[in-house]
Amino acid sequence: MSDVPALVPVRMVNEFEYCPRLFYLEWVQSRFVDNPDTVEGRYVHRNVDLGHGRMGGPDQDDPVRQARSIMLGSERLGLIAKADIIEGSDGKVLPVEVKRGRPPRHGPAWSPELVQLCAIGLLLNDNGYSCSEGQIYFAETRQRETIPFDDELVAKTLQLVEDLRHVASEPGPPPPLVDSPKCPRCSLVGICLPDETNLHTGRSPVRPRRLVPRDPSARPLYVTEQGARVGIRGGRAVVSKHNEDIEAVRMIDVSQVSVYGNVQISSQFMRAAFMRETPVCWFSYGGWFQGIAHGLPSKHVELRRRQVAIASQAGLPVARRMVEGKIRNSRTLLRRNSREDVDRVLTQLNNLAGQVASAPSIQSLLGIEGTAARIYFSRFGTMLKIRNDPLGAFDFQSRNRRPPRDAVNCLLSFGYSMLVKDFTATALAVGFDPYLGIYHRPRFGRPALALDLAEEFRPLVAESVVLSLINNEEVRSSGFVIRAQGVALTSQARKTFIRAYERRMDQEVTHPTYKYRISYRRVFEVQARMLGAYLLGEIPEYIPFMTR
Repeated sequence: MSDVPALVPVRMVNEFEYCPRLFYLEWVQSRFVDNPDTVEGRYVHRNVDLGHGRMGGPDQDDPVRQARSIMLGSERLGLIAKADIIEGSDGKVLPVEVKRGRPPRHGPAWSPELVQLCAIGLLLNDNGYSCSEGQIYFAETRQRETIPFDDELVAKTLQLVEDLRHVASEPGPPPPLVDSPKCPRCSLVGICLPDETNLHTGRSPVRPRRLVPRDPSARPLYVTEQGARVGIRGGRAVVSKHNEDIEAVRMIDVSQVSVYGNVQISSQFMRAAFMRETPVCWFSYGGWFQGIAHGLPSKHVELRRRQVAIASQAGLPVARRMVEGKIRNSRTLLRRNSREDVDRVLTQLNNLAGQVASAPSIQSLLGIEGTAARIYFSRFGTMLKIRNDPLGAFDFQSRNRRPPRDAVNCLLSFGYSMLVKDFTATALAVGFDPYLGIYHRPRFGRPALALDLAEEFRPLVAESVVLSLINNEEVRSSGFVIRAQGVALTSQARKTFIRAYERRMDQEVTHPTYKYRISYRRVFEVQARMLGAYLLGEIPEYIPFMTR
């Protein structure tokens, strides 16, 4: 346990008593996500955190009347704390912890709150003060509950400190709680994924509850107006041109920013984006994904260590499942949408998907995927319902790119670029290095892991959006510009594509493994986190997202 810090924050004793896995994720891996409870908790603490009053030494008769936000530490106990309130009278001190909510019906306070308060009392005694009890103030009911520090509570608190130090020294987090009522209100439930992880490990055969948080109100902000500038004013992202505002969106409503072509971004906006962990993505005018900026990298170092290890030697099982997912989803899209008899092609794709499991190497896997793609795209045109196309703009023959030489390939390339952008942002949010792939090799500056994660979603999202745009006549031949040997989208057609793509991302679908309904936006994150759980050894295999 030599690598565990000498002083453990007392708040972590609270977290450990609530859930050892939560403690590990939050303290050891430094992972934290706000939810309404944590935001309310900070609001309740707003006055306490400002600090007030002074606290004298323990040798004084009355060292304190009332002081707020007092730092305490003890190397002997191995604890450090910022006490909310310390009150004193008759030579004794009384710690008061401020909590949101109300006390439980069965007792004065919840167990995690009791041990946290007791730990602060132990710190006061160890620093020479006289402290035999404390109080918890519940903001919702505006009442105080007095907690005596009896031998049983002290022994429990000290044992928890010893246990949490042992858990903190382990290379990975403890397993999730099983079917616990604590999970739905936990702010890290979307990272922990307790029911999903337990299902894979056999610890719980029960169908997973829908614990993944619903989509936040924040959405991507796309800026395609050439010559525009993105700044910040009054907590809003402001898009302007020639000193006239075009759009203003609250920063809390922006999940990511994507700019296309000649668009400027102020340094003030970038700082605000970094503080909110809002990624900013740059695209060429034609839609090539060129870069991403974000704040400090994730502190989930162990995940990146495992990523490096599997990328260098043991990634074949995961790569097989990713390719299988792509082939089977391509087959499903073709089966559902083709206007011609494609039974022979469907059989071929099914056989190729079956061969994936026995592929002996990444090279052979590339061969199987390439064959499946060639067969699939040979019949891709049968899914297009072309009604009014006198110029033959949507006459699809084969997949081509760099640059795309027809309208359909132009749409496909743009869709894939947006997909990779989203998975790059997702990979960064989860804690991965998006450039270190498992299936795709980290060459030529490609975000290889983002490409890996995108494989199974190319048919379900990007190609599905292309079919919808063409078959519903949302884009027409007038929405494309032919330049030399390449075809590009007009500004209006690009906006139309972005709207269609975001509609698809918001569409809810039943997860084939976990059986609850979530949006594709959330599916991306769930799949990335389950890949992380596999790399960390928490689940036995990675299961791709495959629709029927």
